[in-house]
Amino acid sequence: MRRDIAALLALTQTALAPVGIVGDAIPRPLDGRTGDAARGRAIATDTRKGLCPLCHTGLGGRAPAGDLGPDLADVGARLSEGQLRLRLVDGRALNPGTLMPSYYRTDGTRVASAWRGRPVLEAGEIEDVIAYLLTLKGGRETP
Repeated sequence: MRRDIAALLALTQTALAPVGIVGDAIPRPLDGRTGDAARGRAIATDTRKGLCPLCHTGLGGRAPAGDLGPDLADVGARLSEGQLRLRLVDGRALNPGTLMPSYYRTDGTRVASAWRGRPVLEAGEIEDVIAYLLTLKGGRETP
């Protein structure tokens, strides 16, 4: 039990240490590279991977869209790259009551043992989704 508690504390302390939250944003890419919008679109519109259509409209995918979260049709005009990054990495840092999952945090989750310590999306996938979301301006994708 003591080892479990020590491991949990270590994981919590390091989980978000490298991301550098500044205000309401994480200004720098998680893996030091700019994402690919085409890969990000594939992730964001996939109901088994990114899961975005389950709660959001405005993604341009074929899947039925939910209405729990905000419409993302113009999210690229409303939020900066860094603001999007924080929302994907840990939306609870801004809104503790949000239903949106933390796609990059690995601590504080209640998942099967096979998924413990693993993020929903890897750093590169987060950057790809951000690159795609930044193309959503005025209800349409912009290159």
